[in-house]
Amino acid sequence: MLRRLIGAGSPMAFGRSKGRLYAQEDLGVTFNDVAGIDEAVEEVREVVDFLKVPDKYQKLGGRIPKGVLLVGPPGTGKTLLAKAIAGEAGVPFFSLSGSDFVEMFVGVGAARVRDMFQQAEAKAPCIIFIDELDALGKSRGSGIIGGHDEREQTLNALLVEMDGFGSNSGVIVMAATNRPETLDPALLRPGRFDRHVLVDRPDIRGREAILKVHVKNVKLDPNIDLKEVAAITPGFVGADLANLVNEAALLAARGERQAVGMREFNEGVERVTAGLEKKQRIMNEDEKLRVAYHESGHALVAYSLPNTDPVHKVSIIPRGLAALGYTMQRPEGDRFLMTQSELESRIQVLLAGTIAEELTFTDISTGAQNDLERATEIARKMVMEFGMSRLGRVNYRDSNRSPFLAMTGGEESVRHCSEHTMRGIDEEVRRFIDEAIEKVRHILEMRRASLEALTKRLMDVESIDADELKKIVEENSPTPLVVPGTEAPIRLAPPEAISPEVTAIEKSG
Repeated sequence: MLRRLIGAGSPMAFGRSKGRLYAQEDLGVTFNDVAGIDEAVEEVREVVDFLKVPDKYQKLGGRIPKGVLLVGPPGTGKTLLAKAIAGEAGVPFFSLSGSDFVEMFVGVGAARVRDMFQQAEAKAPCIIFIDELDALGKSRGSGIIGGHDEREQTLNALLVEMDGFGSNSGVIVMAATNRPETLDPALLRPGRFDRHVLVDRPDIRGREAILKVHVKNVKLDPNIDLKEVAAITPGFVGADLANLVNEAALLAARGERQAVGMREFNEGVERVTAGLEKKQRIMNEDEKLRVAYHESGHALVAYSLPNTDPVHKVSIIPRGLAALGYTMQRPEGDRFLMTQSELESRIQVLLAGTIAEELTFTDISTGAQNDLERATEIARKMVMEFGMSRLGRVNYRDSNRSPFLAMTGGEESVRHCSEHTMRGIDEEVRRFIDEAIEKVRHILEMRRASLEALTKRLMDVESIDADELKKIVEENSPTPLVVPGTEAPIRLAPPEAISPEVTAIEKSG
């Protein structure tokens, strides 16, 4: 009778933890399988070392952190790092998700937390890993006053188990999240999650190391250099690179090729960043010509300005959900800061498409929606966040959004300023946009012959690379260009400035 009562599916079993116990041989993942995040690996290696040789630390009076929180953007390898720790440590490893504690019955979450730690104590020393901790550990006090919040009771139980009167010895709690700003402060204090390990986006060397891991089972062309592939993927995380290698292998198989070459990797980057080509979509000639002028405007202004990323490719082949054409730019290296002049040039490149349409057709189309949205957002950030306007070095935006996640449409920024200041902000944003439009119009008028030649070539071949773009512009606009408001002439980009790296895609449509 008792066995039936506590069996699977019975109400008496709801308080049992859903954590799964993994053996070292079941995982088969070690630190050798983790690449590109060397600093994070060194941080967590101490935890493994303590579990293996505790006397080394205890004889000097040190103690191991009770909790380790892995923080970083999605896809950077937080869960993989936890698996590697389990594979290296040689101790019992309990794994579960933050949502496993949530149930329809009141009190079940707290009971599962207690049961989880009770099982862990019996097998100490051991590791408990909680993935997506923000599902469980959000700040308390957000519920209805006087109401009963089941999630808060579960969090309270976790806080007490991690560092309460009956503190557990030999049980290390690890967790992963990409929303650290939503976690309760009591959870992040020393004594609970003592150590916060940042698992960040890899740099070019890290991307090369990650690619070496993922291409072990892929047949590569002998001439391919993974450093070049790493160079064309700035901003990619481990999950993106794994997807890229898979896309390149599928493209090579579809093309009946014997090995994966650089051509497949370039096409894979375009598919991942811009979307799938839609060569079957039929556009009428008028729309196609308008898209060609639009993309030629982007490419010409990006090529003419000195502090923009070199143009890699211009195409009027539709891609993805809404891109009727795109201009792909590749930065010359991993960037962590942007200057004011670079941001202004980026606004000018974004506005170039719609100004090219205006100069040619007098009326504009809806194709510039994405460009206008991004240009306005950059201008508003320059005024409100970066202090690059006449309003002074003041930040007018107070936002608590995650540093690892892009701003979503539902999140509103709290503004701490008066209506008068808000009007000044709007005027400054408008001034940035108007000045950029005047400079773009001047460039396109002075290089109208290049604009026409680029458009004609795009209509013929649908796609232009960096070398062909340089050739067309030099043949039709050989003289230096001087833009009003700048002291030095804007010259054509030298050949060495064209670097094989990708981040920005200007969309039309």
